Amino acid sequence: MSDTEPALLRDQAEGSGSAPQRSSERASEPRVEVKPPVRDDKPPVRPARNAPVVHVVGFWKRAVAAFVDLAIVVPTALLVTLIVSKISGVRLPSSNLHLFDVDLWIDLVLATDPALVMAMVLFFAIGLTYLLVLHIVLGRTLGMRLLKIRIIDVYGDRPSPARCAARCAGYLAGVATLFLGFLWMGFDSEKRGLQDWIAGTYVIRA
Repeated sequence: MSDTEPALLRDQAEGSGSAPQRSSERASEPRVEVKPPVRDDKPPVRPARNAPVVHVVGFWKRAVAAFVDLAIVVPTALLVTLIVSKISGVRLPSSNLHLFDVDLWIDLVLATDPALVMAMVLFFAIGLTYLLVLHIVLGRTLGMRLLKIRIIDVYGDRPSPARCAARCAGYLAGVATLFLGFLWMGFDSEKRGLQDWIAGTYVIRA
């Protein structure tokens, strides 16, 4: 064996001995597994806020508010009707007209007397205008303000103009059902009338 062979053997021996040492060093190093980020498209859950407690108003308190509103609307409608009748010349037969003569009033309704029809149209137009404007602007009528009650929608906010218009249409439906839509408040579990069910509203304490 030549002199170079032991050197090569020593080099190979040193190389073969050092390889397991490096592999053992790699094995002893801690391994950290990096996971790809998990994408969550769900919106963050917000903590629910405490819902406000409201107290709905029953039939009698709302009836008193309605009488206050009628005390405002009826004289205004009579005044406007009187002015329009004088301008147009259309008048009721005042010679034999009595306020409590029910038969005569029924005859005038069945005969569709022009003056009576005009008075009814003006009364409903003034009343609906009064309700619609105050519902949109204040969220309640003057009678409701006096009784400290107001109108809200199903979300607890002031009703939108569309809901106010639907509520005014509900008043007409309540009259068309011979006022049963208003009397329903006294029997409803949520104390809502027909106009409230149509518009999705409640009447609560202010």
